[in-house]
Amino acid sequence: MRFHAITDVPGIARVARYYADVWETTLDVLSTETLHCVRHAGGATIGAFDGDELVGATTGLFCPDGSVYSMIAAARPGVGHPLKLAQREWAAGLGARSMRWTYDPLVARNARFNLVKLGAVVTEYTVDFYGPMNDGVNTGESDRLTVRWDLTGSREPHEPEPRGEVTATAPDGEPLRRTDGERIWCRVPRDIVQVRKDSPDQADEWRVAVRAVFVDAFADGYVATSMSRDGWYGLERR
Repeated sequence: MRFHAITDVPGIARVARYYADVWETTLDVLSTETLHCVRHAGGATIGAFDGDELVGATTGLFCPDGSVYSMIAAARPGVGHPLKLAQREWAAGLGARSMRWTYDPLVARNARFNLVKLGAVVTEYTVDFYGPMNDGVNTGESDRLTVRWDLTGSREPHEPEPRGEVTATAPDGEPLRRTDGERIWCRVPRDIVQVRKDSPDQADEWRVAVRAVFVDAFADGYVATSMSRDGWYGLERR
């Protein structure tokens, strides 16, 4: 496996097509023109290659505050972690001390990757971040969590078991929110993509329910620091 920044227009166009394929849309997720402008402005699109095959890509911008904003990332299973480390190496080479990006709060596997595998922290919940979306992966309102990844050290992930009083019920009739008075736990579906295919209405109910937990928790000074294997976010005070 090799990783390198893509700087030529044909290569950038290939990445644009790759992003569209991953998001199962004929529309541009990020166009060739946009990706080339990002590169020209000092950002980078880093590709992951298995031989000549493009198996992952991520695009980031260097920000005025000295951080990197990761705009998008997609990869074949098993490639995401080394690809993110390659982006981290690029960012550190510019002197960046942290990296930020957003993701869908209902996608448990992404949450576990971000919070447990990388050791990042969720610091913000934004309602309908992009406005309504309609591609092969996303439909309806686009709530997003913002992740902050410290590039100067490593946070030891911990995964305390959900405990305490059940204070809210999920759309599937099972517990949604638990608290022991100090920590808060919030559950999401194990596979929201499948829920969206099987029952779009229930998927909307999940979004609204999880939104309520996170918005209130962040307003009270919490951040999300863990995701269990069975779909429970762990939130604790800053």
